[in-house]
Amino acid sequence: MPVFPLTAPQSGQPGTPASLPAADDRGQRPPPRPVTRPVFGPGSSLPPNALRKLQEAEKGRGARSNRSGRFEHRAAEAFDDGWDIEEDERPLRTHVSDEAARTIITRNQSPDISFDRSINPYRGCEHGCVYCFARPTHSYMGLSAGLDFESKLFAKPNAAKLLRRELAKPGYEPRVIAIGTNTDPYQPIERERRITRQVLEVLAEHKHPVGIVTKSALVTRDIDILSEMAREGLVKVAISVTTLDGKLARAMEPRASTPGRRLDAIRQLSEAGIPAGLMVAPVIPALNDHEIEAILKAGARMGAREAGYVLLRLPLEIKDLFAEWLEDVTPNRAARVMKIIRDMRGGKDYDAEWGKRMTGAGPYAWTISRRFALAMERCGLSRQRLPLRTDLFEVPGGAPKQLALL
Repeated sequence: MPVFPLTAPQSGQPGTPASLPAADDRGQRPPPRPVTRPVFGPGSSLPPNALRKLQEAEKGRGARSNRSGRFEHRAAEAFDDGWDIEEDERPLRTHVSDEAARTIITRNQSPDISFDRSINPYRGCEHGCVYCFARPTHSYMGLSAGLDFESKLFAKPNAAKLLRRELAKPGYEPRVIAIGTNTDPYQPIERERRITRQVLEVLAEHKHPVGIVTKSALVTRDIDILSEMAREGLVKVAISVTTLDGKLARAMEPRASTPGRRLDAIRQLSEAGIPAGLMVAPVIPALNDHEIEAILKAGARMGAREAGYVLLRLPLEIKDLFAEWLEDVTPNRAARVMKIIRDMRGGKDYDAEWGKRMTGAGPYAWTISRRFALAMERCGLSRQRLPLRTDLFEVPGGAPKQLALL
């Protein structure tokens, strides 16, 4: 398995030489100024000058490290050796490899989610959301759940071809296919690759229902396809809005669309007749949970019909990546955030038990649930999930499903 070297300094590592003050005539440098750490939460936001410091490690990246995956026999980790010597560190660039996928529809039997099949056009996600629960899947590729996950990506160019073939299999029963439940189908590389659009074209051609979740305003590019599907009750789109604070969003999900653009995407979708929903995911205690009501109100104003939320999930490698990010970004609040998370997870960083993993348990989790329900009621958002039609499905190369049964 390949082991990639780390390309970003760890939290607390000295800045690059380019950030040091200029030397005087005697070749001496003045002592560096202390860095002011941002503190998030009610009534506070990230100071403008601190955002640049925050992104010094790797501009536009969420993870602060690139520790080896959990299946590797060798571990690689960056550290500060104390020598203030200029290193040859190049900017971390995104690399995309083509994956020759053999199947494209993934099945699940999870009792606490509303779909049993999904499509992920990409592995890894350039959005770089530090909390992304899909990060540990990169370990199966011999890569890190840290920076590798957001910079070493895999595209599935044969996704549309595979989908058409799988829809044509004898005995296939149409149900809603979810897109965007693992990695974002509209992450930046979709602009060029257009794999998600190709998948939608196949689904639209054969009148197959689909639900989309994304943090990207790029979804509006495909309004032409989505609006046609919406007329027949075949599609709905949920836009995930984690915070209304643009600076927090940039630090937490650095390459996703800004909160304002996501809300505008809801507006555009709604005006085009496409059922649009709002996801507040993840809800992070003592970091963004104070924004629940404001986010729901903003989404409702833009035309969202329904809403949902997911509590922060920290399985496997994510718990260390997120804790490291907290200590780097908001050290004064890190301990409180993690304490509340453990209070909602039975004393652990994460509890994967069905029925609890999405919402947590205990008084704090109950309060979040009640606040969300009351805010939805005030904003006129529906508790009921919009059903999509499956009776219009047309088998590739065959008769429509309802005729094929005769």
